[in-house]
Amino acid sequence: MFDLSQKWLGNSLEAWAYALALAVSINVVMGLIKWVIVTRGAKLAARTTSNFDDALVSIASRTKQILIFGVTLMIGTRYLELSDQIDKTLMAIATVAGFMQFGLWLSGAMSFWVEAYRKKNSEGAAATSLSAIYFMGRMVLWAIVLMLMLGNLGVDVTALVAGLGVGGIAIALAAQNILGDLFASLSIVIDKPFVIGDTILVDTYFGTVEHVGLKTTRLRSVTGEQIICSNSDLLQTRIRNFRRMEERRMLFAFGVTYQTPSAQLEKIPSMVQEMIDAVPNARFNRAHFRGFGASSLDFEVVYWMTEPDYALGLDVQQSINLAIFKRFEEEGIEFAYPTQTLFVQPQSKEPLHVKMAAASGGAA
Repeated sequence: MFDLSQKWLGNSLEAWAYALALAVSINVVMGLIKWVIVTRGAKLAARTTSNFDDALVSIASRTKQILIFGVTLMIGTRYLELSDQIDKTLMAIATVAGFMQFGLWLSGAMSFWVEAYRKKNSEGAAATSLSAIYFMGRMVLWAIVLMLMLGNLGVDVTALVAGLGVGGIAIALAAQNILGDLFASLSIVIDKPFVIGDTILVDTYFGTVEHVGLKTTRLRSVTGEQIICSNSDLLQTRIRNFRRMEERRMLFAFGVTYQTPSAQLEKIPSMVQEMIDAVPNARFNRAHFRGFGASSLDFEVVYWMTEPDYALGLDVQQSINLAIFKRFEEEGIEFAYPTQTLFVQPQSKEPLHVKMAAASGGAA
């Protein structure tokens, strides 16, 4: 049998056994807590709508028992009499393990946030930009963890921080256009002025959004070609998003002949309203005898489409046009078209010299 009173590195084997048992016990308890959160918590999270329990499961799943043991080993040996070298070594192991585990927990929280946001925003633009956010976020996170860890280990990180700052400024200046488009892409994803599938008008370019990347956004025009726009340029201009229209305003005009009686002119606005009210998805707004044209009496009509679809709007406009044409045909109202009336004054049959003599005599 072992003699537990024997000394090893200045402490009895019994003391070492107690220290190791304490370290392992704490590690086992942490493992049990992790198992309960991951297994039981996952089942509970599936039945709730809260994100807190899902986030807790994601963070707990990143727990590494070997890293926890590096910390608990230092805790267990606090009651032992150790040399400065061994004490510093254990402290360094615990510091590295603790900061690594802390970084994993923060990375798990970040990963959960990215995944949750990606599920709510399944379009390709969100996936692309969120991947970039996640990559940069992890780089920044582990850079901070590394500097904190080195600082706690006694390493002077002042020069490292200064070097990273200067290097970061140099990189930012060299890639400012790329970074501008990158942050513009993040703004598009977060603020959502448009998403994939929206039909937008940018300056004079009209098309449907096909892809939102880290640097460019691509539109498919109505004529078939692809339009590629810089993300930063998109945010600096005015964008008209047609997909988000709740209703579409429709305006059209027509003219009738000057020979139309005034009694019929007075009836035309009410006729048009009656015909528009009879067409589905159309809501009458106004109809007015607007003015006197060169060869027509002009009317202007405005109505609203309760559905903003452009093709449906054309179908409704066609139905209204046919109804107006048929009704005017029944009422005997004629549509005007460009015409000119020439008035000819009859010539006198007297010879020209007689006209001139009469004119000179009259003047005398």
